[in-house]
Amino acid sequence: MIKLDYRNVKSAIVGNENGLEIEQEFENHREKIAQVISDLNKRKDKPGQWLQWMNLGYNEETVWLVKEYASLVRNRFENILVLGIGGSALGGIAVTEALLKPYWNLLTEEQRNNYPRIFFLDNIDPDQIQGLLDLLDLKKTLVNVITKSGSTAETMSQYMIVKDLMEKELGDDYRKNIVATTDKKTGFLRQLADQEGYKTFVVPDDVGGRFSVFSAVGLLPFALVGIDIDEIISGIKDMDLALKNTDIFENIAAQNALIHYLMDTNKGKKLSVMMPYSSRLRYVSDWYVQLWAESLGKEFDNQGEKVNCGPTPLKALGATDQHSQIQLYNEGPNNKIINFIRIENFDNTVEIPRIFEYTGLGYLGGKTINDLINAEADATKVALVDFGRPNVTISLPNINGYYVAQLLYMLEVQTAIAGELYNINTFSQPGVEQAKNYTYALMGRAGYEDSAKTLQEKMGANA
Repeated sequence: MIKLDYRNVKSAIVGNENGLEIEQEFENHREKIAQVISDLNKRKDKPGQWLQWMNLGYNEETVWLVKEYASLVRNRFENILVLGIGGSALGGIAVTEALLKPYWNLLTEEQRNNYPRIFFLDNIDPDQIQGLLDLLDLKKTLVNVITKSGSTAETMSQYMIVKDLMEKELGDDYRKNIVATTDKKTGFLRQLADQEGYKTFVVPDDVGGRFSVFSAVGLLPFALVGIDIDEIISGIKDMDLALKNTDIFENIAAQNALIHYLMDTNKGKKLSVMMPYSSRLRYVSDWYVQLWAESLGKEFDNQGEKVNCGPTPLKALGATDQHSQIQLYNEGPNNKIINFIRIENFDNTVEIPRIFEYTGLGYLGGKTINDLINAEADATKVALVDFGRPNVTISLPNINGYYVAQLLYMLEVQTAIAGELYNINTFSQPGVEQAKNYTYALMGRAGYEDSAKTLQEKMGANA
């Protein structure tokens, strides 16, 4: 199993001002945490609780359907193009970058075992869109359009552009090149998919986008490029079993949730940095930023009291960002807790040759890059401690589907527990919806005329 090392948040290590009497805090909150974990597991099957993501590891039907479809289209396409934004893309990017061979899209077909390249179009930058469309042969591309509501303006505008081009190039056969992942019954994309006859997969009810990576939203793209989704499911199941333990002394998600909550509310550490020491996990930080920010950043608590709570997540990459951010972390405001992700065993060992032995570089010869990156991780942790900066380390034995699934699921459960500690609705996002509504108004969507008028007046006043 993956492990959590929290010693560097202890008062004895980073000082009373910045640290916690952590075992005592675990004991103080033991009953509360047990209640939270028990309650989450009791509520997960109830409609409207938005906790169905806790059951995704047991959805055998989805796994079977995904694997069947991936087998049917095997060797038919050179490219997979995923259209989605936010939770419809970030989990897919994080996992494919972690589990596929580095520089996957640059490898030959033989090096990819004849699996397709994969591209995520997760923004609406016109230059990015046109550049990718110029690159891809749409006749040899399978497009997976992902949006539960079917009304996501960014994704549906991408879909409209790609659909129009495909229809011009392939005629009626273009339908075979589109697969939709959307709501089971309702929404624009469901309606269009049924009308057009697209193959479809379902975004389950009561699963928010940022918690959807282990639904068909993520599993379908993973299977299409040859990632072992059975291994992923095994990791989720084993971690889920471990995190059902109501004893905080045995539950790493509960431990890190409480640590972050107390660091924020008691110690003024309002920034949470996610810093993996692995380039393959760099996009896990992007996924974590959405998960943490959208879930915990809330104006009101569950009783309607204005609280404006939520720690701000930041992303970093070790060792790269030792040369851009660590100066700030060590000597700037002491308002952060750092989450390191450390890999015990990399897939490859790269030796540093014994050259320049009689220079100041001689000490590196005969060592490995593996030694160096882990030495830098350990050295950075200790340096932070010297400056009284709290940090935790999540360790993965290696990078594979089993452990990456454990990591992501642990962070999801950690987020849910933290939300209960903050006494907020972890699964709403009214601040996001407001901006969406303004966008609809500016783009002339029917029903938003009054909003458009008000918005134009506000924009004029601010000009």
